[in-house]
Amino acid sequence: MADHPVHARFDGPIVMIGFGSIGRGTLPLLERHIAHDRAKFTVIAPDDADRNLLDERGIRFQQVAITRDNYRDVLTPLLTANGEKGLVVNLSVDTSSVDLIDFCKDIGALYIDTVVEPWPGFYTDTRLSVSQRSNYALRETLMDLRRRRPGGPTAVSTCGANPGMVSWFVKQALLDVARDTGHAGPEPTTREGWGRLAQALGVKGIHIAERDTQRAKSPKPMGTFVNTWSVEGFVSEGLQPAELGWGTHEKAMPQEGRHHDFGPDCAIYLMRPGAGTRVRSWTPTAGPQHAFLVTHNEAISIADYLTVTEGGKAVYRPTCHYAYHPADDAVLSLDEMAGNAWERQPRIHILNEDEIVDGIDELGVLLYGHGKNAYWYGSQLSIEETRRIAPYQNATGLQVTSAVLAGVVWAIENPDAGIVEADEMDFRRCLEVQSPYLGPVVGAYTDWTPADGRGILFPEEVDRDDPWQFANVIVR
Repeated sequence: MADHPVHARFDGPIVMIGFGSIGRGTLPLLERHIAHDRAKFTVIAPDDADRNLLDERGIRFQQVAITRDNYRDVLTPLLTANGEKGLVVNLSVDTSSVDLIDFCKDIGALYIDTVVEPWPGFYTDTRLSVSQRSNYALRETLMDLRRRRPGGPTAVSTCGANPGMVSWFVKQALLDVARDTGHAGPEPTTREGWGRLAQALGVKGIHIAERDTQRAKSPKPMGTFVNTWSVEGFVSEGLQPAELGWGTHEKAMPQEGRHHDFGPDCAIYLMRPGAGTRVRSWTPTAGPQHAFLVTHNEAISIADYLTVTEGGKAVYRPTCHYAYHPADDAVLSLDEMAGNAWERQPRIHILNEDEIVDGIDELGVLLYGHGKNAYWYGSQLSIEETRRIAPYQNATGLQVTSAVLAGVVWAIENPDAGIVEADEMDFRRCLEVQSPYLGPVVGAYTDWTPADGRGILFPEEVDRDDPWQFANVIVR
């Protein structure tokens, strides 16, 4: 413990909901960096597969699934004992983030999660329109709660690697591009200031550009969905519509694109699943790649945060979306699942650190359209480095769990901030806490555009005058 700095102290009860791959990885980071009373720490999960990790630490465990019918009854006594204010670390699936935040406001507890999660059934509810089962719609339920209940105890929403950490990367990347293009001026301190900076730099869009090269020791078996992080989470978001923040520079909507008829109109969705939609993108290790346009909260929140309005009209907004190339086993799993009309395999498996031969999770942000074309900034965390610095997780998991740690520290240091997204947090403080767990954090410029090499073997309609149009990015 002496080798790890204590970043914050929390004297009240702590409840971690969920103890899957991310919960297991988050636990040792909280132990290292948050001073707390272990006797006041409780983990709640529907299964006890890893209970031994808790028993050996003397941490209380309750084997129960949190539902819309029991969450208040289960959580209230744990979070209000002795009149102290508690902390909820929600790392579960199938638990409504909005309902839990509303509850935490009632009892004065702090809160953090990695996704705006609904109760079970939302993602595949055919009674809902495609728009209504989008991440845009889920985020709006959170924004509605914030409008109804402003201020109060801090609730940090969607604070994992992405969404979460990548919003902090965007701000650092903007400053790097400003420096390297000779853009003078002070560092922004407001939301409007960051939007104005992106506008002045000519940033047309942002890919959350990721390449996971972690390789398993054993080949993926048929009938099993294999992934380096939550299978349930990946499948759920993959079967939602592809979504993206929609930039003001775009000339035309994609043929299957639709606007929402509610909310800030900062994003669009496609009438096709993200797991079945490919886009052209770039990361330093892979170079040009085809990636999946899987919906993520940050695609909406970053585009919304950087929007510049004048006279009530958006005059600048970058296009923003996730461009994800998962580990090869996960790509094979998606292909197998797609062939079965998107019915998930009967078995699932998350690769732990001992099952991986080698590889990195290269996760960052690609800012494009500015004076130096495109700039990628992010983490190149290897499985070897992960094994050395943190237990119970692979490289993908550590990028998430270290962001959760940073969010918990920030929440403790800012306990009355109300409901916040990662875009609104102190990015320097959060990266200060998280960076020791990210491996090399690098910036790289590239001359590549999604128009490169197109139309050679077969004719294609390519906008070469404006290569960063989404029409060039999407794979047809």
